[in-house]
Amino acid sequence: MKLVEELSGTGQLSREDRVLDQVRYKIKRYQGMTESGLPIPGLFRIEGSIDPDSAKSAADWLDVPLTLRLEDGRALAINLADANGRVLSEGHGPSRCMCC
Repeated sequence: MKLVEELSGTGQLSREDRVLDQVRYKIKRYQGMTESGLPIPGLFRIEGSIDPDSAKSAADWLDVPLTLRLEDGRALAINLADANGRVLSEGHGPSRCMCC
């Protein structure tokens, strides 16, 4: 996996098109690459953290598919790995599943 992007800023955390909270985020995005340097579709890893602006606990968002809308307008599908706001999301691919 190759680190392709480091992102930080303030964004919106949402679930099913409903905004849950404004959050500060620090995200690293990794992409699986072939030996020739081309990206492997679906093989990625997103890790980092969010820090909610409100007093709402990140524990309420564990095991829930979330969307993080970044300052630049892009949206990332994320999962919270713990109640402290740690983000960890992995895509599928040849080394992760048997579907592709």
